[in-house]
Amino acid sequence: METKELYDYILKIQSIAKIGLVFSKDPYAITNYQQINDLTLEMLEKLMEMEFHRPNYFSRDIYPTPSVSVRAVILNEKRSKVLMVREANSGTYSFPGGWADLYDSAGQTAINESSQEAGADIELVRLVGVLNRTPFKTSVSTPEYLVVFEAKLKGELHEHEYETDDVAWFDLDNLPPLSRKVMREEIDRIINAIKENKTIFD
Repeated sequence: METKELYDYILKIQSIAKIGLVFSKDPYAITNYQQINDLTLEMLEKLMEMEFHRPNYFSRDIYPTPSVSVRAVILNEKRSKVLMVREANSGTYSFPGGWADLYDSAGQTAINESSQEAGADIELVRLVGVLNRTPFKTSVSTPEYLVVFEAKLKGELHEHEYETDDVAWFDLDNLPPLSRKVMREEIDRIINAIKENKTIFD
């Protein structure tokens, strides 16, 4: 069995345990679900060679579901250049975006993040796609759906927040050093979908 297949099996078993912990009323069953949850967590940590102590999927006592992040691909009028932000902590670039806030739509999240990270007031043009991101497919540590919008800039750039230290336009075919938050393969797939006016999903 390949490592990815084993990971998927363990994660499904842990999902069942978490559902049982949320909905079961029987004390004996709750004890068993907790043991299964703890065992699968230990297995995942050994398999991934990392510890899951941060507040993500592995520690939430709710129905297990992927987290949602949103990115905005802001293009110039000719759709030949893209506006990217440089992360202050890594010195690498990405599309403006981040985790979706509770009660905000995906579109509103894209608008908010573009303003905060790039100082850009944007108009959403279309949904480019929804990508399924898991630890074995990407560099993320939490199962995640990535929602990507194409957008265009309205007016001039304004001041942005401290998480980013540069905002610049780049040719679609000549991108700067990229952040690990969105993998190169994903970037290429997103750019290709934009060039061909396609919607991507998996």
